[in-house]
Amino acid sequence: MTTLVESYWPADSSVALSEHTVGTLLAERADTHNARVALVGTPHGTTQLRRLTYGELYEEARRVASALTELTEPGDFVAIWAPNVVEWPIVQYGAALAGRTLVAINPVFRADELRYALTHSSATVLIHADANRDYDMAAVVSKVASDVPSLVHVISLSERDRWRGGSAEFVSTATDPDAPAMLQYTSGTTGLPKGVLLRHRSLVNVAMLTMEAAEITEGAVCVNPLPMFHTASCVIGTLGPLSIAGTALLVETFAPQSVLDWAIEEKATVLFFVPTILGALLETMRNNDRPAPQFRSILGGAANVPAVMIEGARRVFGGAVHNLFGQTELAPVLTLIRRSDAIEDQLGTVGRPIGQVEVKIVDTVSGATAPLGVQGEICARGYQQMIEYYKDPDATTRTVDGDGWLHLGDLGSMDERGYITLTGRLKDLIISGGENIAPAEVESRLVEHSAVAQAAVVGVPHEKWGETVAAVLVVRGERRPAELVESVRRQLGQRVAPFKVPKRWFITDALPLTASGKVQKFVLRDAILSDRLDEVR
Repeated sequence: MTTLVESYWPADSSVALSEHTVGTLLAERADTHNARVALVGTPHGTTQLRRLTYGELYEEARRVASALTELTEPGDFVAIWAPNVVEWPIVQYGAALAGRTLVAINPVFRADELRYALTHSSATVLIHADANRDYDMAAVVSKVASDVPSLVHVISLSERDRWRGGSAEFVSTATDPDAPAMLQYTSGTTGLPKGVLLRHRSLVNVAMLTMEAAEITEGAVCVNPLPMFHTASCVIGTLGPLSIAGTALLVETFAPQSVLDWAIEEKATVLFFVPTILGALLETMRNNDRPAPQFRSILGGAANVPAVMIEGARRVFGGAVHNLFGQTELAPVLTLIRRSDAIEDQLGTVGRPIGQVEVKIVDTVSGATAPLGVQGEICARGYQQMIEYYKDPDATTRTVDGDGWLHLGDLGSMDERGYITLTGRLKDLIISGGENIAPAEVESRLVEHSAVAQAAVVGVPHEKWGETVAAVLVVRGERRPAELVESVRRQLGQRVAPFKVPKRWFITDALPLTASGKVQKFVLRDAILSDRLDEVR
């Protein structure tokens, strides 16, 4: 293993990059594994599962590609607004074969949010679901569509002949791996979403190298309960199984016991997760005596994954937990835990980089590469980084510097082996009385208390110290708030320095989350400052 002398990881060029596009990789799988089950999911408007082999999936995708080629021009953007129905990845593959850029839109968006995404992307086609649970999506589309000048075609998934009515003999000419493949909207932990434009090369290789680093076996059956509009799902959860000729089980509605039962029934060996989903599955197993699926690999991240959750997953499900780290702008994985990593690395770090990417930690003031073990901003440079923030050159320039390094805005430190320990977000860093406090460290300690299910730490203004630390807890069981907080404070005080212990405490039923499972701390901070959260005194 490489031994570093400063916080810089050189790209591992021993791993070859694929030259496939999303579409050509599907075509290859249809040729090499035609009869293998590729995708299992629920079709739009039904409750019956549909199973598609690679041959059938490729045929469906070619029909979509043929239809889109008739409806659009090269360079056009095609938006999909739907929950995790089986048509979502079919449209994804069809757009790739047609050489059109797919715009992935959150199915819970309200009218103004949908209008913003469609207008900003200049999408010419919108393919949408009619409903998502009790949400009348068709009615919202009717309200919004006429406000978007670029929209030429608005197509319900119910209108199958319009969006997949083309020829199954369609021949794709979209073979450039550097062409745009997808426009993703950032989840918005700090405000208005930005459009992240990603290329085929990024999506295909991040999926492939993530599965390779996690040692996922060829043909594995993978449970994907993550929302398809996010890269964790449509890249790792979809193209990941494609890269190993595996089977993707697409969960439409996340119900913990149903997911656990389905995983057993399908003999699944891989689970994709974000902390909220993994936590719900563990909580379900904690409260019943039914058998647990035995996963060989459990892959996820998107937020700081507490050590107690990793230990719990290993104990209950029997597999290796691969804590991933990255962001949408990196398509989305940068580092991950390996199966052979020592337990202290599994519990305390997010692993080391995947292949073909450079990583460094820089001083947040000078920009110089930081010494080993010193906290700074994490930066990356390589094939997987975004093309740009679409229509936002200023934001792109602020994020990608003149040497091509993408600045993540995440704080961390690197050891001599390239392993990275997260310490928080650059904008989340709390400075109280001159002391720097990383919320992630405090949060990981808070959830070690048996009564704390989730925790978020934010900085709030203080006349004397500039900022003070506030903790917002989601708790288990019935206990008097003051007694519970005192118990948590006492345990925390034994594990972190006194200046890191929160001075203000709040209890809530649920934390505000983005669709990718990240806590929207600006929402919590606003709620505290406007007295919309009850403080425990």
